[in-house]
Amino acid sequence: MESSTLILLSIPFFIVSMLVEAWAGRHGWRVLYTRRDTQASLTMGVGNVLINAAIGGMVLGSFHAVHRVALFDFGFGWTAFVACFFAEDLAYYWFHRVSHERRWFWASHVVHHSSQRYNLSTALRQTWTGKATLGFVFWLPLVWIGFEPSMVLFFMATSLLYQFWIHTEAIDRLPAPLEAMLNTPSHHRVHHGANPRYLDANYAGVLIVWDRLFGTFTPDLDAEPVRYGLVKNIRTYNPLRIAFHEWIAIAQDVRHARSWHERWMYLFGPPGWSPDGSRQTSAMIQARWRAEQAQPQGDDAHSAAA
Repeated sequence: MESSTLILLSIPFFIVSMLVEAWAGRHGWRVLYTRRDTQASLTMGVGNVLINAAIGGMVLGSFHAVHRVALFDFGFGWTAFVACFFAEDLAYYWFHRVSHERRWFWASHVVHHSSQRYNLSTALRQTWTGKATLGFVFWLPLVWIGFEPSMVLFFMATSLLYQFWIHTEAIDRLPAPLEAMLNTPSHHRVHHGANPRYLDANYAGVLIVWDRLFGTFTPDLDAEPVRYGLVKNIRTYNPLRIAFHEWIAIAQDVRHARSWHERWMYLFGPPGWSPDGSRQTSAMIQARWRAEQAQPQGDDAHSAAA
């Protein structure tokens, strides 16, 4: 089964799940839908499906071209199937992480984080420009070493399907063994947080073990509820602005850049980079937050001063 077919067959499940979640939200569950936000998310999702269907052949062609010079041929055996699952999930982790750390990729990925709500419709708020960033190159090493292109595409699709259900506040936490291994609603809520504590964390697709291994895991704390959205929210439901606002900002910055170094950094530096430091990257925001947390508070501050 082609990955695009798998996504299309899942659409009725998406719709039913959102209706059930919205009903639960009206009956006391911790879920909040708003009409305009949901409409914007669904519009972005429909656009994503149509665009991917139109230009998906570019990705498929690239995969097959690289596979023709593959180092090995792993075939379709069960060992290759299991190994491909882990390899694809690791590739997704690094793609997702770089999508937050480099502005070129963030300009596409920011769409998914632009909602200030967190429900199943947010999972469908997807980019229209993802293929233009050439983000699929993160998966090319998998077909180059010998995994079948169709197998890699299958796991790319199943990873996206898995991540649909974790976009909810209706589920608090799963049993500890599952929380330790899998990407769960609790972990992914953190990923969508704009709080300094939660910025740039929990990049997992299916397995949270990558974040634990590479030092990007942050737990969901009851003492600090997640504030969803962007550090600076765009406050619009216009699909065109949602899709292209960061690309427009990049073009403006590049046009006003005073050197090739500045142009490069505006394109491929961390989001928020500026030559004079007048804007703030996630690292700068977190450094300031950590410094504030280290300062004595209240009575402790008075005691320290005394």
